Amino acid sequence: MAGASLLALIDDISVILDDVSLMTKVAAKKTAGVLGDDLALNAEQVTGVKADRELPVVWAVAKGSFFNKLILVPAALLISAIYPPLVTFLLMCGGLYLSYEGAEKVIHKFWPHLLPHDEEQAARLQANADDTVDLVAFEKQKIKGAIRTDFILSAEIIVIALGSAVGATLLEKSLMLAIIAIGLTVGVYGLVAGIVKMDDLGLYLLKKPSDAAKKFGQFLLSAAPKLMKFLSIAGTIAMFLVGGGILVHGINFLHHEVEDLAHLTGVFESLTTMLLNSAVGLIAGVLVVVIVTMIGKFRQKGAH
Repeated sequence: MAGASLLALIDDISVILDDVSLMTKVAAKKTAGVLGDDLALNAEQVTGVKADRELPVVWAVAKGSFFNKLILVPAALLISAIYPPLVTFLLMCGGLYLSYEGAEKVIHKFWPHLLPHDEEQAARLQANADDTVDLVAFEKQKIKGAIRTDFILSAEIIVIALGSAVGATLLEKSLMLAIIAIGLTVGVYGLVAGIVKMDDLGLYLLKKPSDAAKKFGQFLLSAAPKLMKFLSIAGTIAMFLVGGGILVHGINFLHHEVEDLAHLTGVFESLTTMLLNSAVGLIAGVLVVVIVTMIGKFRQKGAH
């Protein structure tokens, strides 16, 4: 009897792990866009920081990110158990936020005069140029801002992952979210650390006597800024794609319209769906930027 019970327990554990593995794969695919945005955004956070401060800043934000996950995972599980519709509402809010962030980046890039001056970036550049500024104290403020941004993106990732686990048990959801949370934090910040030190590695290799090492070092030096630019562009596109996709799936009539239009394109159905989702994200993001900008101007007038 004891042997049969043990075998049954092992079988149950095996089934649970298989289910968790499958859910984790599905969740990872659904959150890939946000992960790309998370990577690009965090790599961008340390742009302009002095070389000897890059890794300490990345490590500080990574620790904050782990703490964020310790709050978010239990909170998400609790909300899904008590009032599941709230998860959908939070997901929609996250979709709007991602679209807003993407639209703000695009407008800042092409029509900067339409938005308030980016005081944070200007302050960062001024601090790096002024040796009298306490950069560690200054960076603490930047780290806090990065951790706040990570909290929102992490919440979005966890809610999307949770949405892919419909019908799963509490144990299965908990294991899946734990794997996603730990994996994405280690993966994202490990890659960020590698990306920001690419140029340092390139300089190190240039000093080696080997011609092959020098060539690879030169390649890294030339590739680092291009990679940062690519990540920034890819991250912005991901914001519209993921944010718009969330909004489309959350609004029934939009979902049906997008499906119908995409179906008409035949073999290009998947590509059309992505383009339409991105268009929805862009339009929604621009509308939110307009609203936020107008509210900011009204507040400034009220203060004067």
